[in-house]
Amino acid sequence: MAGEKDLAVLLRSLTPVLNEGAYVFCTVPDLKSVAPDDIISLFKEKEGLTVILAKDKADALGLPYGFVASWITLTVHSSLEAVGLTAAFSRALAQNGISCNVVAGFYHDHIFVSKQDAKKAMQVLQQLSEPEKQSSSAPKS
Repeated sequence: MAGEKDLAVLLRSLTPVLNEGAYVFCTVPDLKSVAPDDIISLFKEKEGLTVILAKDKADALGLPYGFVASWITLTVHSSLEAVGLTAAFSRALAQNGISCNVVAGFYHDHIFVSKQDAKKAMQVLQQLSEPEKQSSSAPKS
């Protein structure tokens, strides 16, 4: 299955889920020190390998990190060719002062936000997926 491409359908179907725990981004020169099952995400950069791990796993391995995040999964199956989804949710989060780091998987988009912004980010994403509720609750002039 290729996933949904229609932005309106994607936004209505976001269904964000806050995964339990705290997550961190670390860099390692190779994968010898990190068990594959502990890796949430891996990206190869010329400077080294970026791994996203549960904070407790990084602590146990003594890996340094600076950003402690919450992990939100958008459960809609979005196509990797969908246009505008990342822009829509990142703009909504930015308008609320929330930084986001996005990882696109084959089935879902995953958003990492600062741990202290998790609750607010969930509210913003839920509102984004319910535009009719936004307009009906907006103040009338």
